[in-house]
Amino acid sequence: MNIPFLDKWRKRRPSEPGVRLATAFEGDPDGVADLLSECELLRSQATAAGLDLDDSPGSLAALDQLPPHWRDDAEALPWIGNDAGLYLGTVLVRTVPGAVWHVLPGGTPVVRLASGREIQVVAAGLDWAVQGTPELSQIYAEASET
Repeated sequence: MNIPFLDKWRKRRPSEPGVRLATAFEGDPDGVADLLSECELLRSQATAAGLDLDDSPGSLAALDQLPPHWRDDAEALPWIGNDAGLYLGTVLVRTVPGAVWHVLPGGTPVVRLASGREIQVVAAGLDWAVQGTPELSQIYAEASET
């Protein structure tokens, strides 16, 4: 797989992963967006449940309806939550006009809306995976209204 921004990471080698992500994002925002949209674990769990994640708002509502079997696996739970947040961010960036990925100084990816509001998608995904609330479709609906 050819990921051009990785060459820049290897050359600069900053000590903090968050700095590396922010640096890569500046050099190749589309490449980083593609990387953030992979959400491999969440997509495989959804596929196993018969759900196709097509990066649409409707797929967020369908995810909200899945039985939360991942809560039985303490090791997988944070990874599912992280993926759920990144998937939420992917849907926002691809469907809400003016929404873009932004990397905070610590390396946390967030979605910045056209209004300037930032959605902490990873934290939202973790809350969803652990507690089931707020629903991903609800976060999307609120963000798409602003």
